[in-house]
Amino acid sequence: EVQLVESGGGLVQGGGSLRLSCAASGFTFDDYFIGWFRQAPGKEREGVSCISSSDGSTRYADSVKGRFTVSSDNAKNTVYLQMNSLKPEDTAVYYCGVVQGIRYCLRDMKYWGKGTLVTVSS
Repeated sequence: EVQLVESGGGLVQGGGSLRLSCAASGFTFDDYFIGWFRQAPGKEREGVSCISSSDGSTRYADSVKGRFTVSSDNAKNTVYLQMNSLKPEDTAVYYCGVVQGIRYCLRDMKYWGKGTLVTVSS
């Protein structure tokens, strides 16, 4: 059974940092991309970042480029999203998931975690 568990969300002041973690199990980690999406209240979900577990290549949404960094620890089957210079508009539930290939990066995920809430105060 595929399982993805996000952690690390919370309340932070604008300009601050948070690191989200995504612990994955139930599939061959190295074979897939792992993605991060977010959904703010009343807004559509947005693809944030994506990383290849095999070669470490990454993709970012324009809205987070230069502020967010995605990384992978294949020994732990865990992906991290380091979020710096946070803004109130980054407030959302953040989800990690399995992405079936580079063409789906930032577009969709096949399996989703339950999400972790990030709240950025002004």
